[in-house]
Amino acid sequence: MTARFSQLAPAARRVWAKSGEAPGHGLLAHLLDVAAVAEVLLEHEPSTTLEHFARQFGLPVPAFARHAAALAGLHDFGKAIPGFQDKWPEGRQADEALGLPFPPRSLSVAEHASASAALLWEHLSGLGIPHLLWIRHALQAISAHHGYHFNQPEFNRARPAFEPAAWGETRREIFAAYWAVLAPQGIPQVEALSLPAVQWLAGLTSVADWIGSNPDWFPQGEREDSLAAHHADACRRAERALAAIGWSRSAVLLREAATVDQLIGRIVQRPESSARPLQREADRLLDGVRGPALLLVEAPMGEGKTELAFLAHLRLQAANRHRGLYVALPTQATGNALFRRALSFLRAFAGDTALDMQLVHGGAALNDDVRRLHDIHGAPGENVTASAWFSQRRRPLLSPYGVGTVDQALFAALNVKHHFVRLWGLANRVVVLDEVHAYDSYTGGLIEALLRWLKALGSSVVLMSATLPAQRRAALLRAWGVADEAIPAPAYPRLLLADERGLQGATCESRPLPSIRLQAVGADLDSLADCALECLQGGGCGALIVNTVERAQALYLRLRERLGDSARLLLFHARFPADQRGEREREVLAAFGADGERPAGALLIATQVAEQSLDIDFDFMLTDLAPVDLLLQRAGRLHRHRRTRPEAHAQARLFVAGLAPERLPDLKGTGWEYVYDPYLLGRTWALLSREAELQLPQDIDRLVQAVYSEDGLPADLAEADRAFIEDEAYGSHLGKRQTEQMMALNVAIDPDAEPQAAYVQKCRGYEEGEEGLGLPNYTRLGQESVSLVPLHVVAGGWSLTADGAAFDPDQPLPDSLAGALHARQLRTSRQALVRHLQAAQTPRAFAEHPLLRHLKPLPLEQGCLPLGRLTVRLDEQLGLVYQSPLSSTEDQA
Repeated sequence: MTARFSQLAPAARRVWAKSGEAPGHGLLAHLLDVAAVAEVLLEHEPSTTLEHFARQFGLPVPAFARHAAALAGLHDFGKAIPGFQDKWPEGRQADEALGLPFPPRSLSVAEHASASAALLWEHLSGLGIPHLLWIRHALQAISAHHGYHFNQPEFNRARPAFEPAAWGETRREIFAAYWAVLAPQGIPQVEALSLPAVQWLAGLTSVADWIGSNPDWFPQGEREDSLAAHHADACRRAERALAAIGWSRSAVLLREAATVDQLIGRIVQRPESSARPLQREADRLLDGVRGPALLLVEAPMGEGKTELAFLAHLRLQAANRHRGLYVALPTQATGNALFRRALSFLRAFAGDTALDMQLVHGGAALNDDVRRLHDIHGAPGENVTASAWFSQRRRPLLSPYGVGTVDQALFAALNVKHHFVRLWGLANRVVVLDEVHAYDSYTGGLIEALLRWLKALGSSVVLMSATLPAQRRAALLRAWGVADEAIPAPAYPRLLLADERGLQGATCESRPLPSIRLQAVGADLDSLADCALECLQGGGCGALIVNTVERAQALYLRLRERLGDSARLLLFHARFPADQRGEREREVLAAFGADGERPAGALLIATQVAEQSLDIDFDFMLTDLAPVDLLLQRAGRLHRHRRTRPEAHAQARLFVAGLAPERLPDLKGTGWEYVYDPYLLGRTWALLSREAELQLPQDIDRLVQAVYSEDGLPADLAEADRAFIEDEAYGSHLGKRQTEQMMALNVAIDPDAEPQAAYVQKCRGYEEGEEGLGLPNYTRLGQESVSLVPLHVVAGGWSLTADGAAFDPDQPLPDSLAGALHARQLRTSRQALVRHLQAAQTPRAFAEHPLLRHLKPLPLEQGCLPLGRLTVRLDEQLGLVYQSPLSSTEDQA
C-alpha cells in the first residue's frame, strides 16, 4: 500500500482541496489534517463521551475515536470531481497537465459535500462493513459540514455524470492511501445509527474542519513525504491549535470528597456558610446518582437555587464525568447577571486547570466581564478566561462552560445552519434551564424537544422554577421519559430526580418570608403615580413594574416632574441601546442589589426586564396586573434581603394595578392583553383580588396551581366578567395553546426520527438576526423584529452622537468604529419601523463588516424619523420612543 506522497500517481497527489499559492493544499493532505484534528479533539473528551457514542456506533471503545476521526476526515472527499476542481483555474490547469480531463458535461455537479456522500458509498461498502444503513447514516453526517443535512434527491444528483474513468481511479488511490494511514479497527455491530449519533458525528466533522482548515495552524502542502508522518505532524499541530484556542482537556472540578456545607461555602466564597435545607435535600438526592439525570427544583425566590445548580453540576460531573456546564436563562439581562456569579464559581474550583467560559447571547461582545476575560486569555496564572475563537458565531456552545440565553440552546433543536454543532457542544454537559415557567407553549414545546435531545446525548439537566404549574411539570418530565403515573407529588418546595435508578421526590423546609399586604390600585397612570409618590413619602426604595415600555416611559415623565430631587428615579427597559441598557442594569444592581450603596429614597420604573434573576430588593412595590406566577416573581423582590426597613415599610406592600375585585380591568386600553394571555390575566385577577395578604412561600404553589388549573372561579364574580373569562378568553386560550404546541412540534427536529426522514418538511432556515435560506427559525413567537443601530444624520454622513464625528456610510469602517456601532444596537418589533428598515438598502459600511451585517442602521434627523403617523425618536433619558396612538400592533416590551 502507498505509504508516501511521492509514491502516489501524480494526479492523486495534486488534486487540490484548498486553493492558494500553487499547487494549493492537496486533498489527501487536507483529509489527513482534519482526521488528526478530530482524533485530538476526542482525546480531550472525557471517557464517558466516548463510551456513550461508541455504544451508539456499535464499536469497541478503544477503537472508536480513530474510527470517528477517519470518517470525519473524509468530509471533503467529493472535492475530487471535475466540477469542483474547475473552481480554481490554476488548479484545473495542473490537473489537466496530469491527465485529468474536464469534459463540459461533467462540470454540472460542483457541490462537493453531497458528492462526498455519493462517491464514498462504494469505497466504504467495500471495506467489509455489513450494515449498509450504518454507512448511509455516517455519510449523511460527514456530508453536512457546510451547515445542513442533504435530502435524498440531492444525494441522487450528487454523483457527476459522464465523468472520465481517470477521476474514479484517482479517487480510489486517494481513499486507499488515506484509509491505510488511519487503519480504523473493528466492524460496527449495529445496523444503523440513531439521529443523535449522526448529529454528534456531523458536529465533530464541522468543528474539526474549521480548525483543520486554518492555514496558520496547518500550512499548505505536504509537510512530510510519509503519509503517516504527515498525519503525526498534523496531530501535533492539532494539539497546538487547541492550546491556542483554549480548548482544554476535560477535567472534573470536584477532585476530593467534600460535604455539602463545604461546597456551598466555596460556591458563595464564605467558608463559614452552611447549606440551606433545599441545597441539603438536593445533595441527598444526588448522592449515588447513576447516569445522566434530570433534577427538577421548585422552590421560592431567594432559596439559593443558583448555588444549588452549581452544587448539582459538581456532583453530576463527578459521577458522570460531564464535560462542562451551560446555564440557560430567559433573557440577556438575566444571563448577564448570572455570568459574574458563574465566573466566581469556576474560579473557586478550577485550581490549576485552565478553563474557558463564554457569555452566550447576541450582546456578549458588549459585556465588560467578557472583554476582560478576552484580554487575559493566554496570560499565565489565569485559570478562567474567554477565547476569541469560541466567541465567534455558532461556536460559543463548544466552550465547556457558559452562561447565556435559552434561545442559543434551543437553536440546537431547529434546522438552522450548523445546529448539530450546538448539539455536539451540549453533549455530555450539565445544562441548567432556569425560570422554566417563563415561556409560552411554543417555546415550552421547543424546551421539551431540547430535553429529549439532551438525554439522548448523555447530558444531565437541572430545571429550576419558583412557580411551575402542574401540567408544565408533567410535560417536562414526559420529555425526559417519565410517565405521568410515575410522578410523585411532594409538598412545595419540591425536588424530583430522575436517573437510572428511577424517579425520586423530596420536599424540605424553606425560610418564611415576611408577609406581603396585597392592595389594589387603579390601572390608570395617574393612580399609579399618586400611589408611588405616597409610598416614597415614607422613604426607602421601591419598584414600579409595568407591562409595556410606553407605560414605563409615560410614568417616568410624570414622576420626574413631580419628584424633583426628593428621591432618585431610575428607568429600566429593553428599548435602550445596548450600551446604555448595560449601564442602567449596573445602576439598578448598584442601587438595589445586596452589596450596593442603597439610596435613602429611590424608585425604579421598569418592565419585565427587572422581573427575573436580578438579585434586587425593594421596600415596597407597585405592579401592573400580570399572570400570577410572574406577579409572584415580582413580589419575590420585596424584602428579599435582610436589612433594616423604613418604619413606613416595616411590612412589605404590593400594590397591583387593576386588582380591585369589583370588576375586571380594561385589558385592551392598558395594552395588557397584547402582552399576556387574557385568560390567565382574568383568572389571576379573579382569584388574587379575593386575597388580602400573601404569605410566601406557602402561597406560591397554592396560587399558581389554582390559576393554571381549570377549577371554578369565585362565586361572587360579576356574570359579565365570568362569561369573558370562562367563555371568550378560555376559548382563545385553548386555541392559542394548541396552535403553539403544534407549531413547536412541526419545527423542532425529533431525536427519535430515522436520520434520513428527520428533515422531511423541516425547512432549512436561519437564525433570527441573520440572512439565509428559507424562513427564519424562531425560538419564541411574536411579531417580526429587527436589530437596529440608531444614528444621527450630520454634515458629512452619519454619527454615533448628535455632535460627534461623521463617517461615510458608503465606505468600509475601521473595526473600532464598527465595534462602537455594534455596542449601540437594540431590537424592535414595531411593525411600521420593521417594514421601513427591511425595505431600506443596507449601506456598504454595514453590509461589509462582520459585526454589522446583521444589523439595520436607523438614521435620525434631529433625533427623529417620521414614518406616516408614527414618529420614532431617540431620547437620552427615555430610550427609543414611538409617538403614535397605541394599537394592537404596538411593540409592547
